[in-house]
Amino acid sequence: MSPERDAAPARLPREPLSARRRLAAFLLARLGWKVDVTWPDAPRVVVIVYPHTSNWDFFLGYLARRAAGLPAAWVGKHTIFRWPVGGLLRRMGGIPVDRARAGGLVEALLREFERRPTMCLALAPEGTRTRLDHLKSGFYRLALAARVPVGLAFLDYRERLVAIHTWLDLTGDQEVDLGRIRQAYAGKIGRRPEQASEIRFRPEHPAPGAR
Repeated sequence: MSPERDAAPARLPREPLSARRRLAAFLLARLGWKVDVTWPDAPRVVVIVYPHTSNWDFFLGYLARRAAGLPAAWVGKHTIFRWPVGGLLRRMGGIPVDRARAGGLVEALLREFERRPTMCLALAPEGTRTRLDHLKSGFYRLALAARVPVGLAFLDYRERLVAIHTWLDLTGDQEVDLGRIRQAYAGKIGRRPEQASEIRFRPEHPAPGAR
């Protein structure tokens, strides 16, 4: 274990209250939305956002992340991080990733977890707003490899609520873990419910590390 990991705090730090946090909370309230985040008891976490069925999800999710003070990072293709917007995107929590480089996306993100004393990485496991019959397993493989809990974030358009109520320590048994994820997301309604993907992985491509 590296010195950086030994020195990691016991919990993920909350961003200090600021004018930006107050503005984000104000805008959400004006839109009629609420935020409710149960804070994780860990310094490094993966957060998945489901269901993802609308372009509004990113806007509302970003406001909620600001209002809650959650220091969430996100992944973007490295080519969008060029001048003149690259610095701004990094300050917004963006992590540039070149998916064509050897090692793959999961390995690149794992290196980020290993070098940072604290980290919250938000991912949309559907990867698209179009309905699929499965989720991408990258978040699962990453959380197992990094040995971090997974937060189950949702935007419930019926309740007008952005929240994280559940943090899972993965067992490595896909059926058990996916069952718990399905249970946590039961009844959560996206803006276009018919576009929500099935909560399962491709059976022909099981996530490494599962047993």
